[in-house]
Amino acid sequence: MKTGTIIFALVLGSLFTGDLSADNRELPMIDIQQTKQQLEDHVKALTVTIGERSVGLPANLKETAAYIKSFYHAIGVPANSQPYSYADFVVENIITKVSFSPHAKYRFLVGAHYDSVAGTVGADDNASAIAVQLETARHLAALMGNAKLDLAVKFVSFALEEPPAYNTRHMGSRMYAKKARKEKEQIDGMICLEMVGYTCHEPGCQGYPFPLMFMDYPKEGNFIGIVNNYKSRDFAGRLVEQFQKNNQLPVVKLTVPFNGWVMPAVRLSDHSSFWDQGFKAVMLTDSAFYRNPYYHTAADTMDKLDFEFMAEVVQSLLLFFLSHR
Repeated sequence: MKTGTIIFALVLGSLFTGDLSADNRELPMIDIQQTKQQLEDHVKALTVTIGERSVGLPANLKETAAYIKSFYHAIGVPANSQPYSYADFVVENIITKVSFSPHAKYRFLVGAHYDSVAGTVGADDNASAIAVQLETARHLAALMGNAKLDLAVKFVSFALEEPPAYNTRHMGSRMYAKKARKEKEQIDGMICLEMVGYTCHEPGCQGYPFPLMFMDYPKEGNFIGIVNNYKSRDFAGRLVEQFQKNNQLPVVKLTVPFNGWVMPAVRLSDHSSFWDQGFKAVMLTDSAFYRNPYYHTAADTMDKLDFEFMAEVVQSLLLFFLSHR
């Protein structure tokens, strides 16, 4: 199936249940089953139609960027890019914004990397996050003109996060965060989506970094994690408050000191680029290799994902954003 056909199919259908009038004070609930299907379609496009999205396959990175841009154009929120050079080719961060006010008081950024590690199609890492990013944008875009919100949400899909770009200046998030700091961009909170599609339900299947395994954290992997540094505590607390309104998605918060340097495993994604530039940022995650045994392997395929769980992540994100009235 060609990209254009996939995009056309993804934008069809009603998005919300309930009253969407501007005077309605009830938060609209999304159609979970339809959202689940849309998420599956995104992940299929990224991992089956396109496949591996590593620096070893620059044409696939380019096709992924085109897919994301085409989707945004299809839902009426045109995207632009932040291109930069890597090795002997150019990659690009893809950027769009859903704004409910030209001078919005609250401004947030939702980021996710779209590359995969070499040798894998990266369904959980990180097609799951791109799919959730796209669906969150779609649902918010559908509310423009129907909801009174003092809100603007920027969505940035980062080109490179995986090795060999990881922890170098070539990470897409480092490129973006450095420029945002230089230009004094208002970012009231950055939400990094990092592996948000895998669940496990056997007691003991959920692991933790030292010393958290000795603490009273859940033993089953059915929750979404929110990781924040000290500067982001209030932001993370507001996220948790809204997420807890969705009783279909348990949430667990972890605050780490010293920007996570005392627990390096919690720095392994794009939120750390924003921490290092002084922005408030959190990572939303299924906890990666502490839960998903297929991390960075060829077995990280879409049949392993829990798409209903991912749809509930979308719902919880919307609960947070729609609270900014």
